[in-house]
Amino acid sequence: MIARFLVALLTLCLVFGCSRGDSAKKKVKSYILDKEPKIEKKLNVDFDGKIELLGYKFNTKAPKPDKKVKLTLYWKPKQKLEEGSKLFTQVLDASGERVTTLDDKGPLREKKDGKTAFPLWQWEPGKVYVDEMSFKMSSKIKTDRFQIVAGVSKGGERLAIRSGAKDSQNRALVLNMPFNRGESKSKTPKLPAAKVNKLDATAKIKIDGKLDEPAWASAAEIGPFVDVMTGQPNTSFPVNGKARLLWNAQNLYVGFEVEDKDVVGGFAKGAKDPHLWTKDTVELMVDPDGDGDNEDYYEIQVGPQNLVFDSQFDKYNEPKTEPDGPFGHEDWSAALKSAVVVNGTLDKPGDEDKGYVVEAMIPWKSFSKAKQTPPASGDIWRMNFYAMQENSGVAWSPILGQGNFHKAARFGKVMWIDPAAVPDAGAADGAAPGAAVAPSAASSVAPKPPAAVGSAKAILKPAPAASVP
Repeated sequence: MIARFLVALLTLCLVFGCSRGDSAKKKVKSYILDKEPKIEKKLNVDFDGKIELLGYKFNTKAPKPDKKVKLTLYWKPKQKLEEGSKLFTQVLDASGERVTTLDDKGPLREKKDGKTAFPLWQWEPGKVYVDEMSFKMSSKIKTDRFQIVAGVSKGGERLAIRSGAKDSQNRALVLNMPFNRGESKSKTPKLPAAKVNKLDATAKIKIDGKLDEPAWASAAEIGPFVDVMTGQPNTSFPVNGKARLLWNAQNLYVGFEVEDKDVVGGFAKGAKDPHLWTKDTVELMVDPDGDGDNEDYYEIQVGPQNLVFDSQFDKYNEPKTEPDGPFGHEDWSAALKSAVVVNGTLDKPGDEDKGYVVEAMIPWKSFSKAKQTPPASGDIWRMNFYAMQENSGVAWSPILGQGNFHKAARFGKVMWIDPAAVPDAGAADGAAPGAAVAPSAASSVAPKPPAAVGSAKAILKPAPAASVP
């Protein structure tokens, strides 16, 4: 009886195939070709001489949110790939932020019990694999264009691309096309703008975290900050804030006033470039040339412990090493002098704080990538200001889902005005002298010095020894 059963089982295996791999191969047989078909869009991206992305087909020229589309990639292995090799495909918005992944879409990538039914390392060299993926366009895309990128990975490492279009993260650029969001552009809040008058030559600013000099009372107010996604007044995020700006021939001065019921430091004393954004901090982004192209911009953060993170970036979020950095050129120094006054008790969750004030002086010469420093009267820089907590925050200019806090196209516009040089200069986008225009109405009331608990601390970071590489 047992012998007859084994014979029957062997017969079934020979006829139908006993392994999951055999079953999977039969299911995808129509997606495996002996020779290259006619391909709509050629790419010819070579991945380390092991596999080639020949091209693609996309079934629509006008994708819309929540509408189903079909992407077909054509792959040709040149040799057997190592076990554990995987395909990945990502949908990005126009700023390069990942919106969704397509890694398990389609017959060639389908998963059973958590495993790919027909894994990449079982593909035969010389064959052409038709990688067909149907999916809905995500309504999370908030930009007017979107991108699709693809690649091959193994154990967290990506196969190097020898030839063909690629991005800085070693991903093949498949397509970049318009996205019909079906929204009126008039709904997008205008960029806020501020006009900042140059300080009188006799004005003195003491960096002590108090903002009590007369010059601060008439400084351009940046804010109040708004919901970073909608541009509406913040009603849900636990932190609120605003900032003020001053300048003279030597320095940029910025004062932040943050409302926060639980002020958290949490970093070791004297830490070098700590990741302040993971707790409480204020942040200043600076794109000196005013074009919002994310070329050669700066990031400066000061936390309630008066610790500083500062870095310079060549392009949008580049250079960047995930997950722990470095982020940008962290060897760059803003050479700033700063002071912080906490209105409450730092790192004591049991009580209720009111917030903290950050006052900083940044030498113009630190912005070594700027075309001109100090700025000439009438120059416009792109800047954004944030009050942050645990990787999120509120902003002067909302990002609106068009990338992350580095998106320079969403930075506000700051016009530097020297009253002596231009007695009656117009404001940036209609901003009144010495004032800022934000998505919500900005107060012109002079700031009240906070009731400090503890003493203000000040630090002076050394100037960089050489120009940024």
